[in-house]
Amino acid sequence: MSVIDDFLSRRQTIRREMGGRHKVEKLQASGRYTARAWIDALVDQESFFELGTFVHSSRPEDAHDTPGDGKIGGFGEVGGRPVVVLADDVTVRAASDAHSSHNKAYRLYEQALRLGMPFVFFGQGAGGRVPDVMGSETFAAGKAMRTLPGRRRRIPMVTAIVGRSFGESSFISALSDFTVMLRDASMSVTSPRVIEIATGEKVTIEELGGSEVNAKVTGQIDVVVDTQDQLIATVQEFLSYLPSSCTANPPLHEAVKVAPAPALREIVPEKRQRAYDMRKVLAELVDDGRFLELRSQIGRSVLTCLARIGGASVGVIASQPMQQAGAITPEACDKIVRLLCLCDSFNIPVVFLQDSSGFLVGKQVEHARFLYRAVAVNDAIENLTVPRFVIVVRKAFGLAYFALGGGPGSALLCAWPGAEISFMDPQVAVNVVHADKLATKTPEDRAILHRELVEEMTVGCHPEAAAAVMAVDEIIDPAETRMILAAHIRRAVRGMDPATSPRRLASWPTTF
Repeated sequence: MSVIDDFLSRRQTIRREMGGRHKVEKLQASGRYTARAWIDALVDQESFFELGTFVHSSRPEDAHDTPGDGKIGGFGEVGGRPVVVLADDVTVRAASDAHSSHNKAYRLYEQALRLGMPFVFFGQGAGGRVPDVMGSETFAAGKAMRTLPGRRRRIPMVTAIVGRSFGESSFISALSDFTVMLRDASMSVTSPRVIEIATGEKVTIEELGGSEVNAKVTGQIDVVVDTQDQLIATVQEFLSYLPSSCTANPPLHEAVKVAPAPALREIVPEKRQRAYDMRKVLAELVDDGRFLELRSQIGRSVLTCLARIGGASVGVIASQPMQQAGAITPEACDKIVRLLCLCDSFNIPVVFLQDSSGFLVGKQVEHARFLYRAVAVNDAIENLTVPRFVIVVRKAFGLAYFALGGGPGSALLCAWPGAEISFMDPQVAVNVVHADKLATKTPEDRAILHRELVEEMTVGCHPEAAAAVMAVDEIIDPAETRMILAAHIRRAVRGMDPATSPRRLASWPTTF
């Protein structure tokens, strides 16, 4: 056999059999993708070029049965755009991390950063491989975890949690701009076994880091999906909204026909006490009614989404009156800041839809460090360098008005007729200011007086007063909102120059 034939045979064996033919067949029989299948499903057909095929464990005694050392990666294209992709290979030592696999991950990430390509990671690692990672020689030389936190969001970074994920694969998720998770997967820093040995506490994988926990309690997952195909489609959709790197604007799609949307006149009830689903408003505003909602199961009084309006990518931050009257909670603050950082880093304009009763109040809220989290939102708004477009749909009370983009500095600030803007909801303000007067009345007279005082105080909250001093740019017909936004966003996008943008939020933490 010639040298070339020997090489080709060995390469084919490594790529076909991975950590063992029986392990590959077992995964396939269970209906689960192998690492190579995940990559093939994501990238365009025949676009994948692998790096590190012949990597193996740095321990001589393990070199023969650790092909790839638990990670597979290389270059590919998604929708014709180049990406770098890395996948944990559970057929090799349960995709545990060791010295050689660290080197491979770092090399691929370094290439993505240098070439300005998105980095996509499929995580299901077992954590550090003992004894490989023990001792100062290998541990102190670790590169990937030291380097990734300093990336300053120069390239989009995506993690897909597709199995049981511990250790470094979970950390990479926390450093990513977007994380999607299979419903039956799990993600935590340590495993239940390690916790039991260290503390005596017994906990199941689902209780520790199942998808329900990460979606509803920790908020560490942006989207949970049920199937492998849905996961791939979600990653592809997220990437479609973003540029390949911070040095470019997102793809500007051909402008779709933008017509008036009369339904917007009917969706929002005039009575502010009546709730409605802001998703219905959003569906009328964005192209094809399609948007990618992030962290939908936590901080639910605010919606954060990616979408397109008039062919341009936008981030959307919208009150959700169906939850707590749209009041901003501590968890909602984190959602807002996270999306602002993403949009500012990758040159995506932000659209705000306001219908909020204010910030939520209470002892539990205060103890959740609401002060700091609320200030972080307003700090992020003030540091935002991409254009922001604000529509006051109905209520805009208290500091929530500014936390949802109101005030100076917006590219456009409009209000719908009947909107209210003020320091406090008149219903609440009357109780504060006139409490003594109301207390002297009978219940029937108190209700009449309260209604009269609210009506009197509400007059000054109408947007005409703000529009009269140019604090609101225009009061608009709700049906015209999509047309107005589309025109202004496309104008703004054409004038955006990534080369001169300070991207002030790019270096903010990824863990809001």
